[in-house]
Amino acid sequence: MAERPTLLFYCQHALGLGHLVRSLTLAGSLSERFNVVLLNGGRFPEGTTVPAGVRVVNLPPLGHDGGYNLVSHDPAWSVEAARCERPRVILHELATTEPAVVLIELYPFGRKKFEFELLPLLDAVHSMGVERPRVVCSVRDILVGHRVDQARHDERAAGLANRYFDAILVHSDPQFARLEDTFHPATALAVPVHYTGFVTHTAPIELQPAQRLKRVLVSAGGGMVGEPLFRAAAGAHRRWHAEAGLTTTVLAGPFAPEPVWAWLQDEAARLDGFEAVRYLPDLRGEMARSAVTVSQCGYNTTMDILRARVPAVVVPYAEGGEDEQRQRAERLDGLGILRCVSPEHLDAARLADAVMAAATSTPAPVTLDLDGRDTSARIIAELYGAPLAQVAG
Repeated sequence: MAERPTLLFYCQHALGLGHLVRSLTLAGSLSERFNVVLLNGGRFPEGTTVPAGVRVVNLPPLGHDGGYNLVSHDPAWSVEAARCERPRVILHELATTEPAVVLIELYPFGRKKFEFELLPLLDAVHSMGVERPRVVCSVRDILVGHRVDQARHDERAAGLANRYFDAILVHSDPQFARLEDTFHPATALAVPVHYTGFVTHTAPIELQPAQRLKRVLVSAGGGMVGEPLFRAAAGAHRRWHAEAGLTTTVLAGPFAPEPVWAWLQDEAARLDGFEAVRYLPDLRGEMARSAVTVSQCGYNTTMDILRARVPAVVVPYAEGGEDEQRQRAERLDGLGILRCVSPEHLDAARLADAVMAAATSTPAPVTLDLDGRDTSARIIAELYGAPLAQVAG
C-alpha cells in the first residue's frame, strides 16, 4: 500500500484558542487521508488533545496583546528572536516533509503581522515548479470587516490569494454567510472558493431537558478577554440563583489573567451556588448538561452551542474593531437559535434577564450544514489528486 501523502498545516492563534481548536478538529479528519504536520504558532495549553496521526510542531509562541502588538508567550524567546527562528523551522519542515498540500489558516484574509514567515513559505513552495504542493487557505465563516484601511486590506488579500493559492475553503454554510458578505476587493478572486459547511464535531449530544443540571455555564474561550462577561455573570448570579434555583459555573480558561482568576476564586468562596474552574475536559458535553450556557460568540464556541442544542445567551467580543462575533451572534439570534446581548449594554441586570428568558425557552432547530470537518478533508484530497492547472483555474 502506498504511503500516505503529507499535509503541512500552518495555524496561528493570537488572542484566544478558537483558531487552534478548529485546526485540530480539521487535522483529525485530514489525518485519515494524510500524514498531518501542524505548525502551531501560538500557546499550546497543557492538556490539549492532539488527534491520532497528527504531529504538532510548536513554534516559539507569539500572539497579540490588548493593543494588537506582537508579544512573546515564552520568556525564553524575545519577539525578535522568535521572528528569526520561526521561519527557519517552517522552511525546515517544508523541506523535510515534502508535503503534497500546504494548508494555511486565515492568511491572506488576516495574519498580516506574520508575513515575515508566511511569504517565505509561499515563495519556497512556488519555487518548486509544476510539482509543487497545492496551497489551500482555510478560513472561517465571517471575516473582520471594520478595519480603518478595509478596502486596501481586501484588495491586497485578493492579490495574494490569486498569486499564491490554489483553493480557498470557507468553513460556512453559504445560506448563513458567504465570503463576499465581509470581503469586498476591487479585483475579483480568480482562485476557486469552496464552502465546506461548519467545522465541528460530527455528532450532536442527545439529552432530554430533564437530564440537564440546574446550572448556568459561563465561558469565554481561552479567557484572556473574558473579564467583563465574568463580572456581569457574578452580579447576575444572585438573581437566577434566588428566583430559579440555578447555580453558576464559570470556566475561566487557561489564558485568564491571574488577577481575574484570583477574583473569581474569591467570588466562589463567598457566593452560594457559584463556582469557578480553570478547565473542563469536555466543554460541549458540559454545555449540553446545563440549563443555559453563557459565552462569547467565537466560531468554535458557537459550534459547541449548535451541537449541544442548549438554550444559550451570547455576548460577542467586539473590542478593537472586531465585528465578526457580533455578526455571527445577530444572525443566529435572528434565526431563534440563541439570544444575543450587546457588549455595549452588558451588565448584571441585562444578562440576568436574558438568562431567565432562555431558561424557559426552547431554541429553534438548527438546519445549517455542520459537516465541514469531513467535507473539508474530502475537498482537499480531491484537490491533491487534480492536475495543477485544473486546481488553479
